[in-house]
Amino acid sequence: MKSIISMLALFLLAVTAQAQVDQPKEINTAQRFGDYTVHYNVFHSTDIPAPVAEAYKLVRGKDRALLNISFTKTENGQTSLGLPAKVIGKTKNLMQQSQDLTFIEIKEGEATYYLAPFVFNNEELLHFDVQVIEGENKPLAVTFNRTLYTE
Repeated sequence: MKSIISMLALFLLAVTAQAQVDQPKEINTAQRFGDYTVHYNVFHSTDIPAPVAEAYKLVRGKDRALLNISFTKTENGQTSLGLPAKVIGKTKNLMQQSQDLTFIEIKEGEATYYLAPFVFNNEELLHFDVQVIEGENKPLAVTFNRTLYTE
């Protein structure tokens, strides 16, 4: 009887451990710096409709993606729309090959955000290093990794 209970306990432990392994990891898309927040996300260039891509001179393709950066400030419980800033960055793959990112400033009404197109290989893990600079303030550095897949 003890062996059956032991086997059952081991089975439940194994199932619990497997369930924890299979849980999706939370993907961060923002980093706070006091009152300021840098928001970031990466998406395929084909997610942008062709007329919009043409208007902003963005090349669409299955091996092309965009890094989107916006920068906000929260004061008295109110968060601003995207603020203007200087944004610089680069990507690096596992072989330490890097690409400098060239950001395009997009203004929509009172909101400002930045898009940087880049090329990637299927199943490529990229490390992103981005700095957001507002006026004379110290740069806000954001680093994160993403694995990208061609569609």
